[in-house]
Amino acid sequence: MTRPGLVRTRTSSRRALLRRAGSAAASGLLALTVLGAAPSGTAAYAAEVGARRSPIVDGGVVVTPGNFTGYGFDQCLAPDSKAMRTWWNNSPFSAVGIYISGKSRACRNQPNLSKEWVLQQATLGWRLLPITLGPQASCQPRFPRYSDDVRINPKPGRKKDYHKALKMGRAEAETTVADALALGIAEGSTLWYDLEGFDASNTDCRESALSFLSGWTQKLHRLGYVSGVYSSASSGIAALDDARVQRPDRYVLPDAIWIARWDGRANTDTTYIRDDGWRPGGRMKQYRGGHDETWGGVRINIDSNFLDLGRGTTARAEKDKCGGTRISWQDYPLLRPPRTKKNGQEVVPDPALVTTLQCLLRERKYFDGDLTGDYGSRTLKATRAWQADRGFDEQDLWSRQHWMSLLAAGSKPILKYGSSGDAVRRLQRTLNAASPKATLVVTGVYGPGVEPAVKDWQDRVGMEPSGVVNKRVWRKLLKGVRS
Repeated sequence: MTRPGLVRTRTSSRRALLRRAGSAAASGLLALTVLGAAPSGTAAYAAEVGARRSPIVDGGVVVTPGNFTGYGFDQCLAPDSKAMRTWWNNSPFSAVGIYISGKSRACRNQPNLSKEWVLQQATLGWRLLPITLGPQASCQPRFPRYSDDVRINPKPGRKKDYHKALKMGRAEAETTVADALALGIAEGSTLWYDLEGFDASNTDCRESALSFLSGWTQKLHRLGYVSGVYSSASSGIAALDDARVQRPDRYVLPDAIWIARWDGRANTDTTYIRDDGWRPGGRMKQYRGGHDETWGGVRINIDSNFLDLGRGTTARAEKDKCGGTRISWQDYPLLRPPRTKKNGQEVVPDPALVTTLQCLLRERKYFDGDLTGDYGSRTLKATRAWQADRGFDEQDLWSRQHWMSLLAAGSKPILKYGSSGDAVRRLQRTLNAASPKATLVVTGVYGPGVEPAVKDWQDRVGMEPSGVVNKRVWRKLLKGVRS
C-alpha cells in the first residue's frame, strides 16, 4: 500500500505541530518507557496539544486522546451518536475504544462509524481510542477468525530476527493509518493494536509477536502517530515489559500500553509487570470485562477501563479575583451581622470570608462597594438582592445554601472524573459549602478526592450516585439543596 499523504489543515500553527510530530516520530524517539523520563517524541506532541484542548478538533480532523486521567469504556460495535450523547451526559466515562481497522476484529461492519461520527464525539468531549485487531499471535487458538484472516508469521528466518513478522507489523500500521485518516483521526493521535492473550512460553510465538509489535510502532512513528498496544497483562504486556528491561535495544517499544487485567480495580496497576514500566503517563487498564451498563436509559455491553495518559488531567492556574482576594476555602460557614453578647463581647463574622462574599457578589454585579470585609448595610443589601432573585427568603443571615447558590453560579458543563478547569473549581467550592465534611482542596481537577464527595452529595439529595455533574445536578446545587 502506498504511504498516505499528510492531512491538510486550515491553520499554519496546526501544520507546524503536525510537522513536529512527524519529525519527532521519524527520529525514533520513544516516550514513557524509562522510569522518570519526561515525555518525548510523538508522545510529547500528544501531551502538548492535549494541554491546549483534548481531544483536539481542528479543520475537521481529530487528534486524540491527549492528556487524561479517568474512566473509559470499549465496545465492539461503535454506538450511535444518540447513545453516545446520552452516555456523555449521564455516565462516568470520558473515553471510548472504537475498532477502526484489522481483519481479525469481530465487528468488521461498523454502520455508525464514520468521519462525521468521529468529529461529533470528539467535539462533544469524548477521547477516542482507535483500535486495530489484525493478525494475532501464532499460538493464539481462537484465530484466525475468517478465511481471509492470517496469523503473525512465527518463522524466525535465517538470522533469527523474525523479519517476516516485523514486516507484517509495519504493513498493519500502514493500513491502520489509512483507515484512521479516512475517519479524520490525524497525526499525533494514539493508535492501539489489540493483541489478544497467548502462550508467552512459546518462544517463536512470543518473539514473532514482539517483532510484529516492533514493526507496528516503527511504522506509526514514521507516519507521525503515537503507538499503543493492548494485551493480556500476563502474556503480551508481560513480554513487552521483559523486553523493555532485559533487551532494551532489541525492539522498538510502544509509547503506551493498555493492560487487560480484570481485577475490578480502577487503576493502572498490575503485578505482572514492573512498577516503572510506561510511567508516568503511558498506561491504561481494562479492569472489568464484558458486562451491561445502563446510563440515561441506554444499555450497552462494555469493558471498563481506567486511563492515565500523557500528563494526566491538569488545570491551568486560575486568574486572580478582585485583585487577589481569596476565594477558595475548605468550609463556608454561616455569616451573620455583628452582634453583642450579654457579657458585652462583640462577635463579628470572619472579615476574610466576608471579603470573599463581597468579591463574588461583585463578579455577579450585585455589589459595587469596596472590599472591606465588613458585613454591614451595603453587603446586606447585596445579599438580600441575591436571595430574592434566587428564590430564597430575604434575611440578614448568609447560610450554606446561599453560599452554594453563589459559588455554583456560572456555566453548567458536564463534569466527571477527568474534567478540569474553572467549572471544577466552582464545583469543589460548592461541595465544601454543602457539607463541612467535604474539605476539598480546590485544584480545578476532578480527581479521586472529588468523586466520593459528589457521590455522597448525590446520595444525600436522593439522586443516583453516579459522580457525574450534569444539568440536573447543577440545578440542585444552584438551589442550595443539601439533603
